Amino acid sequence: MGFRWDWMRPRMSVPCLPTLGPLHPEGLSSELMDDVFAVAGTGEFLPHDKDRRWSDRKGEWVVVNDIVQDRERTLIPTLTDRGVLRVHLYGSRGHLFEAQEAAAKLAAVHGAGKARVVWFQEGPDASAACTRVQLRSFDRPAPAVDGIGVLSEAAAGVAGTFDDFSANLADEGFAFLNSRLDTVGPVLVAVRDGRVVGAIGPMETMSDPIGQVRLLPQYFGVLPECRGLGLGRLLWRAAMHWGQEHGADYQLLQTTVGGPSDRLCRSEGLVDLGFVCALDV
Repeated sequence: MGFRWDWMRPRMSVPCLPTLGPLHPEGLSSELMDDVFAVAGTGEFLPHDKDRRWSDRKGEWVVVNDIVQDRERTLIPTLTDRGVLRVHLYGSRGHLFEAQEAAAKLAAVHGAGKARVVWFQEGPDASAACTRVQLRSFDRPAPAVDGIGVLSEAAAGVAGTFDDFSANLADEGFAFLNSRLDTVGPVLVAVRDGRVVGAIGPMETMSDPIGQVRLLPQYFGVLPECRGLGLGRLLWRAAMHWGQEHGADYQLLQTTVGGPSDRLCRSEGLVDLGFVCALDV
């Protein structure tokens, strides 16, 4: 393979690694990249992989033998057990066509049903689906919030409405979350007129590769008819308070550019770490 971290690192405009996603900028290292390669194809999770809370087997791995690299660009392909081949481009957008060709070719070689290119840049790209990576450090206070409760502590009649809430926001991941409530951390909820109208969760922390405590990403949503009332901001701030109370040092989020969560996080003063862009081939 002949992989060179010292060639890849200067081309990383956003702190993201294949199969792991966004990381704290201080957590990037050649040793971590070696760990990603070491578990490729084994189904094993690294100890600090956020996805391990959802499954007992890692479903995406680096196709180590197909990495292409020089000083100007690094192309790292990954394959999922659902048949998605992604080529992660670390380098300028000028190498995008090469990455697209590589993704199409490797998808055919590995029998993948879908091929995609993922690349990283400092600004959004109107021609692609982009998410913003944002950092919230807990070196500033996260005060307690009134009016937000814990789903598991709600009255039975209120808790029972989470099924309908989850069905209404299935596209935002809540149906999946609802199916895993017994195995993950608490969910914070906003309640109006005896029913759940907003939620954020699960609330969980995990140590990262450098020993800091990360508040893991959550599913986050408010019913359409209850938006514009400030409930999303209350839920968000309650989640930040939970993180502070449970020893989190920071949280990393990926938000769809221009979406409600993106606007909220920007207004809350998170640090912008750059953009992850993707195109299907």
